[in-house]
Amino acid sequence: MNFITSLLSNLNYGTILFLMLLESTVIPVPSEFVVTPAAYHAAGGNLNIFLVILFATIGADIGASINYIVAFYVGRPVIYRFANSKWGKMCLLNQEKVEKSEKYFDDHGIVATLTGRLIPGIRHLISIPAGLAKMNYWKFLLYTTIGAGVWHAILAGLGWYLHTIVPEDQLNDKIAEYAEYIKIAILLLVMAAIVYFVIKAYLKKKQA
Repeated sequence: MNFITSLLSNLNYGTILFLMLLESTVIPVPSEFVVTPAAYHAAGGNLNIFLVILFATIGADIGASINYIVAFYVGRPVIYRFANSKWGKMCLLNQEKVEKSEKYFDDHGIVATLTGRLIPGIRHLISIPAGLAKMNYWKFLLYTTIGAGVWHAILAGLGWYLHTIVPEDQLNDKIAEYAEYIKIAILLLVMAAIVYFVIKAYLKKKQA
């Protein structure tokens, strides 16, 4: 944890990529406390906000791919065994959380890989049911990139905005305060995306 704290206090493109890689596996690294402060510093001229989003998304893609590949090859029993182990508990993981992500994937199909990247508690685990379901990797990567990119753009926008109203020593408190607003915005986006894909599938079926 001290190692993570050290990285958070020295944000650059490399640490952003690495921390988002961890966040997309099973390591509990909150992305709002990585991308938002990085964008805050970008607004001050220390980083480029577009590169912040890019490197964060690349990191998320790598981490999600690790989860996908592990789930693809080792299967559900091993995943559950790890989730229930001491190491799984240290990563704030348990079988119930994995099952929740699987249910979300089953309910929404492959689109869940995109929308699931936006939902707290499911975001970093949605790649596991994708791997278990043997989803096409390139389609998985495309949806993961879009979902992660949208999420990081939202966080970056928040960081850029906070730079105009909050001194740096109050930043983390303000991020936590805005977390609820972010969740509401994310849920609205996810609902809109689900409605879009449902209507698109219906129209396609009707034409067929």
